[in-house]
Order: sequence, then structure tokens, then C-alpha cells
Amino acid sequence: MNKTIGVKGLTKKDIAEILISDEDEREQKIHELLKDRRSLNINIELSKRLTAGQKAADKMAEFAGSWKFIIVFMALVLTWGIVNTKWVLERPFDPYPYVFLNLVLACIASIQAPVIMMSQNREAQKDRLRAENEYLINMKSEIILEDLHLKIDNIIQRQRLLEDELENIISLMGALRQEIVLGREKDEENTGREESRIYN
Repeated sequence: MNKTIGVKGLTKKDIAEILISDEDEREQKIHELLKDRRSLNINIELSKRLTAGQKAADKMAEFAGSWKFIIVFMALVLTWGIVNTKWVLERPFDPYPYVFLNLVLACIASIQAPVIMMSQNREAQKDRLRAENEYLINMKSEIILEDLHLKIDNIIQRQRLLEDELENIISLMGALRQEIVLGREKDEENTGREESRIYN
């Protein structure tokens, strides 16, 4: 299964072929892949596309999931209960069992639940985009590491070739040195023979 990674339509197989193919072409394609930047901050990318209603839904869901909301809500319910007792008002507008309060709470819940679900759907979408973004980052890291491995292997291979050449040069220098020494010894012998002939 060759899954497309989304960058220039390359698949994992294509990337493997890039890494194995000619060095110049491979380098160029790797740099092309790495230059194709994905948005690293998904929140900023998605916030550009949000409508006013979606932004309001996110704010409402954020507020509904906070301690501030719980405290305000509890204060409102307690105030409602206290105001609608016979101790405060002679004729309360919503006497016990607080039917109107139940209606208000049911309306709030019926509006709040879908709004929170819309916000959660957007969070799920953000999570999917984050996962895709992380996959691309990991893929790029894999490509970079593979490329570095190839370059290091190439450097090691060149180093071994240079070491072999150096050993050959050293052995040639040793052979030349021996030839030079032997040549000098022969020259000295020949010179010594010529001198002995001259003196004789």
C-alpha cells in the first residue's frame, strides 16, 4: 500500500527511489520536499477559516467548561431560589417547584449541548490535522536521517579509499626509498671501484 504523504504527490516508494537514485536529482527532490512547509501551528491555520458562529461556539464551549461558569450558574440558581421564596416576595413570579427555572435550564442545556459538540468536532478536526502534520514532520525527519546515513556512508567509503591510496603511496615511497638507497650503494660501490682503479 503506497500511501501518499501529501507533498508533491510523493509516496513512500517514491521517496525510497529518490534516496537510491542519482545524487544530484535526489538532493534536489529532498530539498524540494523540505522546502514545502506544512503549517506547524494548526490552531492559527484553522482560526483563519473559522466563521463568526464557529468562533462564538468555541468561546461558549470554553466558558461552559470552566469554574467561572459553574460558580456563575450556581449563584444564578441560588439567587433565583431565594428571590422566589415567600420570604423575599409576597407574590413570587416562579414559586416552588420553580417550573420556569426548569424551562430556562432545559433551554440552556438544549442550546449548549450542540454548541459544545460543534466545538468538539472542530477539536477532532484539529487533532486529525495535527496528526497529519506530525506524520509529515516525521517523514521529513526520516528522509533527512536516511540522507545523512547515505552521506556518512559515502564519506566513510571515500575515507577508506583515501586510506588505501595513502597506504599505496607509503608502500611506493618505501620502495622508492629502498631503490634510492640501493642506487646510492651501487653508485658508492661503482665510485669506490673507479677510485681504486685510479689509484692503482
